[in-house]
Amino acid sequence: MLDTFITSRVRRKIIIVYAKYPDFKTHVRGLAKLIREDAGNIQRELKKLEKIGFLHSEKKGNSKVYSTNKQFIIFKELQNIVLKSQRAGQTK
Repeated sequence: MLDTFITSRVRRKIIIVYAKYPDFKTHVRGLAKLIREDAGNIQRELKKLEKIGFLHSEKKGNSKVYSTNKQFIIFKELQNIVLKSQRAGQTK
């Protein structure tokens, strides 16, 4: 269901991870391993999500670590949509 609204497969996977687990923090390679997608595509989507304010990043050594911005204006609504779509998918 969520794929109808968020057409980018990689962006959808990223949003699902950060909405379901708001305290989750990782770098590009860790996220690539978790969601099994190309690190280059993930990095591009992370930059977009950071630019709109859904994610924060901080530099740790040579890596950039991303985390959820829980103050994002529609974070709670987006989180509810993700959780509801996951439940709807399980009941099918």
